[in-house]
Amino acid sequence: MAQKSIGGGMKLAGKIKARRNELGLTIEEAARKAGVGIKTWCRYEAGESIRQDKCRGVCKALNWKLLPTENEEDDYFKPEDYRTHEAWSSYLEEKFGETAAASFAVGSDILLDYIKEDLEALSSRPKGTHIGELDASYLAPILPPQFLMEYNYEFLYSMKARLLYLRTLAGAGADMTAHSPMDEIIYLLIANESEFLIESDSRLNAEEDWKDWVFDLFGDDDVELYLYSDACLSQGDDYHFSRWMDEIFYMNRQNKEDSTT
Repeated sequence: MAQKSIGGGMKLAGKIKARRNELGLTIEEAARKAGVGIKTWCRYEAGESIRQDKCRGVCKALNWKLLPTENEEDDYFKPEDYRTHEAWSSYLEEKFGETAAASFAVGSDILLDYIKEDLEALSSRPKGTHIGELDASYLAPILPPQFLMEYNYEFLYSMKARLLYLRTLAGAGADMTAHSPMDEIIYLLIANESEFLIESDSRLNAEEDWKDWVFDLFGDDDVELYLYSDACLSQGDDYHFSRWMDEIFYMNRQNKEDSTT
């Protein structure tokens, strides 16, 4: 699916430049924080359009929740625009609505970009380097902090493979049940990273519970309770890093369904 762009213009360019100067950032620093090249950032400040998947980085660099636009009516996020996306899930749409399906589609694009960027950065570092040692990483601040030093090239490659598998299930309209802690982490990150786009649609911004599809899919909020709190997990815990790839959730139901086909 072709990437949509946020219309540029000198009004937006001026806001970007003014905000960068307000934060005391050089163009090089802002570009690095945004995950784009220096020339690309300069084009933003010259009034050129910004690819929608790059808006998150620009907002992060400038400490904005949303990117201000000159024509908000045309530029806000519309879930229906993503119906032709390869990762649109008719399963999620049927169970939780089109906002959930759009959230998965666009959020999985963003998360996949994050993983690919960190994989590329790790590929030039010594074996065993983790993402906390990189100059810049989108994943480091959003993955569970207890296991930061486990997030090396091999782990990210496995995470990418699982994400691509879940996107394949989505595109096929298959059951999207989370069977492993890794599945739950991926779904949670997808919902979180799609939030800035979803909430740019004023119609959806009023739906405070639009992200509930994630926890409705899990049946609980244990992934946040155990992995994004001050809890220190021991080796035998279901959410310990050593078990992230294990299929330990809803397997009896899945096996029963498989036996009837």
